[in-house]
Amino acid sequence: MNTYKHNIIKERFDIKIENPDQTVKAEFELDKNAKYVQGILITSDRDELLFYRGSQKIQLNDKELFPENFESRLLMAGLNVAPNNRAICVGNVATGNGRLEVSFKDQNHSNTRFTPYRVSVYTFSIVDLETTLQDD
Repeated sequence: MNTYKHNIIKERFDIKIENPDQTVKAEFELDKNAKYVQGILITSDRDELLFYRGSQKIQLNDKELFPENFESRLLMAGLNVAPNNRAICVGNVATGNGRLEVSFKDQNHSNTRFTPYRVSVYTFSIVDLETTLQDD
């Protein structure tokens, strides 16, 4: 992402996974000043469960960003990744009405034992694409 930090709105949306093999659908509203989503990142309070057990579908205003059963491990970033490189770039997707839909699925895995956990979806949006491009 080649934008300046002051042009980026960073938001966190949480999903609680209470039961094993559960699918949780959640809808979130982006900040009204966000014009374009540039990146997404997923974390958890139990990274090992997210890594081994999680998959999801993510849509922005009915536009599919990641298809159903997209493995969570592909949207995670470790500590060895520089902070400015951790988000998965999705381009400049217009926020429209700002509705982010996430369908998160927990599935049994032999490497982990289930315990309730939290999944956090972070979005990185820019305020105004034209202003940002002129700043670059």
